[in-house]
Amino acid sequence: MLDKTYDPRTLETRWYRYWEEQGYFAPSEQTGDPATQGAAYCIMIPPPNVTGSLHMGHAFQDTLMDALIRYHRMQGKQTLWQAGTDHAGIATQMVVERLIEAEGKTRHDYGREAFIQRIWAWKAESGGTITRQLRRLGASLDWAHERFTLDEGLSEAVCEVFVRLYEEGLIYRGKRLVNWDPVLRTAVSDLEVLSEEESGFMWEIRYPLVQPPGASGPASLIVSTTRPETLLGDCAVAVNPEDERYKHLIGAFVELPLTGRRIPIIADAHADPAFGTGCVKITPAHDFNDHQVWLRHRDEAAIAEQPHGGLINIFTPDAAIRANAPEEGQLLPAAYIGLDRYEARKRIVADLESAGLLVAVKEHRLQQPRGDRSGAVIEPYLTDQWYVRVAPLAEPAIRAVERGDIRFVPDNWKNTYFEWMRNIQDWCISRQIWWGHRIPAWYDSAGNVYVGRSEAEVRAKHGFGPEVELRQDEDVLDTWFSSALWPFSTLGWPQETDRLKTFYPTSVLVTGFDIIFFWVARMIMMGLKFMGEVPFREVYIHGLVRDKNGDKMSKSKGNVLDPLDLIDGIDLESLIEKRTKGLMQPHLATKIARDTRNEFPHGIPAFGTDALRFTFAALATTGRDIKFDLGRTEGYRNFCNKLWNAARYVLMNTQGQDCGLGPDADQATIELSAADRWIRAELNRTIGTVRDAIDAYRFDLAAQALYDFTWNEFCDWYLELSKPVLTSSQASEAAKRGTRRTLVQTLETLLRLAHPIIPFITEEIWQKVRPLAGVEGDTLMLAPYPRRDPSVEDAQAVSEIDWVKQCILGIRRIKGEMNIAPGRPLPILVLDATEQERHWLKTARPYLDFLARTESITVLDAESQAPESAMALVGSMKILIPIAGLIDKEAELKRLDKEIARLTEDVARTQAKLANSAFVDKAPSSVVDKERAKLAEHAAAIAHLHAQRVKIAAL
Repeated sequence: MLDKTYDPRTLETRWYRYWEEQGYFAPSEQTGDPATQGAAYCIMIPPPNVTGSLHMGHAFQDTLMDALIRYHRMQGKQTLWQAGTDHAGIATQMVVERLIEAEGKTRHDYGREAFIQRIWAWKAESGGTITRQLRRLGASLDWAHERFTLDEGLSEAVCEVFVRLYEEGLIYRGKRLVNWDPVLRTAVSDLEVLSEEESGFMWEIRYPLVQPPGASGPASLIVSTTRPETLLGDCAVAVNPEDERYKHLIGAFVELPLTGRRIPIIADAHADPAFGTGCVKITPAHDFNDHQVWLRHRDEAAIAEQPHGGLINIFTPDAAIRANAPEEGQLLPAAYIGLDRYEARKRIVADLESAGLLVAVKEHRLQQPRGDRSGAVIEPYLTDQWYVRVAPLAEPAIRAVERGDIRFVPDNWKNTYFEWMRNIQDWCISRQIWWGHRIPAWYDSAGNVYVGRSEAEVRAKHGFGPEVELRQDEDVLDTWFSSALWPFSTLGWPQETDRLKTFYPTSVLVTGFDIIFFWVARMIMMGLKFMGEVPFREVYIHGLVRDKNGDKMSKSKGNVLDPLDLIDGIDLESLIEKRTKGLMQPHLATKIARDTRNEFPHGIPAFGTDALRFTFAALATTGRDIKFDLGRTEGYRNFCNKLWNAARYVLMNTQGQDCGLGPDADQATIELSAADRWIRAELNRTIGTVRDAIDAYRFDLAAQALYDFTWNEFCDWYLELSKPVLTSSQASEAAKRGTRRTLVQTLETLLRLAHPIIPFITEEIWQKVRPLAGVEGDTLMLAPYPRRDPSVEDAQAVSEIDWVKQCILGIRRIKGEMNIAPGRPLPILVLDATEQERHWLKTARPYLDFLARTESITVLDAESQAPESAMALVGSMKILIPIAGLIDKEAELKRLDKEIARLTEDVARTQAKLANSAFVDKAPSSVVDKERAKLAEHAAAIAHLHAQRVKIAAL
């Protein structure tokens, strides 16, 4: 028997440990649908950072993946959910650097090899936090084959891909502009740059015109800039070719303030006549847009005559003004060399003002790019890096989506994919850190580069003896490079493993829209290149998890929720400490503490994993961000309680009883009531709805169907409808046996149906119900998933029980509104009953007596026979309760007015729908006819209610 109280924590940890110890997460063939049994189904987990911990986005995404995996596993497929983590180069290196800072050391004190060993030691001790948390979420990943992007096999795959791409000319080394983090001193990807609007300034600076003797006209141009310190690297001033103010100056020169250099005035559409003065400085080594302008104009003789062709890098790697190279002379003024960029800004602005060249300083809002790890302002920086020539890889990746080899869900996300892929730029893959896949390239003393799988291979290929000194490139590869290989490297490539043959291409990728460019597209390109096949058939794009007001969850807003706190609960003071830890602004910490006390005065109670998972599924509307409201989780915890208590009822009424199941059961002694046949039909319909929803990635619709059936049909109605049979001395043993069998079979099937979303509670109950239902198996997670069975459909039973429900609800409503005790038996009169309804009044009498507490039921032939009564309508049939000695006249009039108003609103809505030509013309005729019939029915009901009101008012 189940415990009286549902305690999720104890059963969840127990069942997960059992599943994992038994190896149930590993791919295996199980009995299931003949159409799908043995087929392969695979999902690759987006590898979380080894430094990470489970946040709401992870929990949401991983719940959906686990639901899919459990659903397909139960269909008998060979199902693999590939586990693994990402080495997270910059993030992990920063964690360990902070640890050794506490020792008063830097990574350079350790040296490269010792520092890397220190990181491995940290990973072994503390790097598995998120995998432990995923277990708590119920994620049924194949942990036995967990991979890490720096493990030996994946490192071999990364090296192999690099070498092959290099040999084909698709990887090259070049000097390009990159996002540079001057604190971490490395290039970073666009994804690692956060741009937010901040307050700043716009400086207007006078650039004197260089004019031939005797020339007339303006003496200078006024240039607007938000970065005056970079003028040291200017190569030109650009004006719009259509700007009449400056057309005559195109091709002339200005003197670059503070430097003594001459730079040309060029015409380019990048200059916006409406922005500032319409004149913009072009600094190609320190601005991405300026770099594009430089590329368009670099062949002009006026620019080519400048030092470095006008491409002048003015910064050191830590964003200070660099020293001049020997061949540059005094290119950069000595007064600024060595100054930090912001100190240089102050000095340059002061010098411009002293020289009379500073025209104005204006407040200005600007987008400021900052590194997501360091918080430092990112500097566009000219440096030598390794690149992937992406365009040849992008072309087949575009075609794969165009021809439907890969389908995006929702479909509109393919447009985002196309937009980026058709405008793709070469990919900077080198990073100036130590933790990661070191680039397999070696240099000789002359700076020549050689790429190979190892130094030994390089020496053998080029005939280098031990006297030739080679040094390996210091850089490591961008983490996204190894992640791009994830769908096949995790399966054993470059070896031809059985797992690779079985599970590649994978079935679906579940991910957020924010990494379509950085991960999804690159996996498609690499999969097609090295496997000759797409890496997955579908890409399901989910939304972001926001707070209940629709705001993004962030530490600074104090609205972050930890999924583990929702699962296991947290007291108020611990919650406040967690939300305010690390905040540098005392006033912000105070506000967050106050808001937290207001929102969670008693902390957060333990809801359990299943309640949280059901919440995520219920909110997973395709492609939309979700507003996470804790009230929903509380509601779904109540849902779990409801299911638990329903199971206890079933067990109490079936354990030790004859349920008509098992090898010795005599099927001839089974009698199914209308309620038994109805709940079987309703369950069958729900099975079809849930399967269709999951197949279409509509987890919200699947959850809603499960909730409605479990709470409304099974618990609120069928369990109550079973009681007259089980408790009646007049019911036959065959009828009782039929109801017991229906109870256990319905519950057992429902548990299998709900298991992918709420795995723990369903497993716990199933283990108790399974023997009663005559079902074999050691675990619910390997039991066959329910299929819709047309033979169970029973329109007659559905019609009868729907009628019974309306009768019961009508009688209960009258009692409630007339303030009559629900349990008080009352005589019922029935008017205008059809022959079918007269038959149901006899067959359904036990239900009406038990659930509506009817004392007697009398069918009247004419309305004149009816005394003054309260009335409820069931279709055209009237249920009358004589009001003599029962009724509160005023209350009954209010009830009738309320019912008339409700039906009048329904009539108005239906009339509006039928007046809409778009609906009438496009909807199926059966749907239109149903609306017309409903309109006539409601109109007749309103007329009857008005007549009843007249009678009551006359009392």
